[in-house]
This record gives sequence, structure tokens and C-alpha cells, in this order.
Amino acid sequence: MERVGVIQMTSGPDPQANLKVIEKRLETLSQQGVRWVVTPENALVFGAKADYHQHAETFVDGPLQHQVAALAKRFQVWFLIGSMPIRRPQGVSTTSILFSPNGECVAAYDKLHMFDVDVADGHKRYRESEIFAAGHQVVSVDTPFAKLGLSICYDLRFPHLYGELVKQGANVIVVPAAFTAVTGQAHWQTLLQARAIETQCWVVAVNQCATHPCGRETWGHSMVINPWGEIVACLDNQPDTLVVELDIDKVQDIRTAMPVAKHIRFDTQIKQ
Repeated sequence: MERVGVIQMTSGPDPQANLKVIEKRLETLSQQGVRWVVTPENALVFGAKADYHQHAETFVDGPLQHQVAALAKRFQVWFLIGSMPIRRPQGVSTTSILFSPNGECVAAYDKLHMFDVDVADGHKRYRESEIFAAGHQVVSVDTPFAKLGLSICYDLRFPHLYGELVKQGANVIVVPAAFTAVTGQAHWQTLLQARAIETQCWVVAVNQCATHPCGRETWGHSMVINPWGEIVACLDNQPDTLVVELDIDKVQDIRTAMPVAKHIRFDTQIKQ
């Protein structure tokens, strides 16, 4: 069994305020014996374009990343920041970064799919491509406890991405997110269960929640789903933590009994 800790947040535009929340939650989770911890999308900065670009850092070389690395080392956990703004040659990406217990950055994933959508809420118009540059690479990473397939929020609506992660050997899918209250209520749980069932992976989904300082509303309901598609644990729509034990062997048991991947009769590719 591998114990994962989830930090559900209502992040704002001030990264230091967000880091204080994360530090407090990490202390609690470390006392509960977790081996790895996940935060939501935009965990360190949640605001407007100016906020993301102001705090964007060069990859593996910035004060926020150094602070996160120090937290991973202090609490001796594998620590995945759901996403933060990173400066790239083509602009600013929104990037998941995984840190090891010794504070080393071991993997990074730039969000592939931009949330350019109209939603019937107070914000109404979402155009993520006006803020961030999309990534170009499917990323999975080996850890001592699982092979993690990395994705972020809107990626959840694109099942071919998750098929590629399974091809790379992923047995746990991670979905840090900032799903809106409207789209979250309609689709969050359904999509997560579908991804777990079709990939036969554990799914660890960590969402932003409640009303943010910028006025946006996110759905919360962070959850962990097993490879059979069953919800093992779920939060509501308030800041909180969740600790769940994952039986990684369950993945292979289900794939052996129902070898879906061997039955695929066509192939698709992610456009690069």
C-alpha cells in the first residue's frame, strides 16, 4: 500500500500566502505517514494573466521552486506541485513539477490542452491560450511507489492523452485541476471515473475549491478513484486534506483479468 496525501486549496494571487497554506498542510500530512503529496493546478499563483507572468520563473531556477524543494526535503515526501507558471522560450507555461524527498526536481509537465471555453458562470469567458503557451510532450515518471502519468485539468477531456500515458507504463494518473463550479458539477466525477476505467489506473484528482480572491468559483471534490472506477475517497468544496492508501498491485490484477490494452484494434497519436 502506498499512502498519498491530497491538498485541496482555494489559492489566490500571492504565492507566499499559498505556500504558507501548503506548508501547514504538509506538516499535517507528514504526521499521517504519507509518502507523496499532490496540490491542485495553479497552487502557487491563482489570479489574472499579470499575476502568472509576474511570478513566472525559469525552470529549476527560481525562489518559488527553491521553497517547494525545501518543503519536500523538510517533510521527506515526493511532492507534486499541480502547476505553476514557468518561463519557456515560447512564453509562459503552466507546469506540474515533481520534487523528490531530497529536494531534487525529477519531472515536469507543461499542460497540453488550453481551456478556451465559454462557461455560464460569473467569469463567462476563459481563454487560457492568452495566458499560457501549450506544452508539446506527454510525460510519465518512474517513482519508487508507482509510475505516474501527468496531466492537468482540461487535459481530462482528451482520452487519447491517457492512452499514451498507459503506453508509457503509467499505473497512476494524476489530475491537478481548477475545474470551474459549473463544469465541475456537470462533468468532473464522470470524466475522472471514465479515465480510471479505460486506463485501468488509479486516478488521483486534486482540485481547487470554493470562491477565490479574483471572484472565480471552483468545484473542489478532490477524489481518488481505483482502477475499477470506484471512488475510494472524496472531499467536498472547502479547503481540506485527504489521505488514501493505494494498492498499486490492483492495477495489474484488473489488467490481467480484463486485458483491454491488448484488445485495441486501432491506434491514435497525440499531435506534437
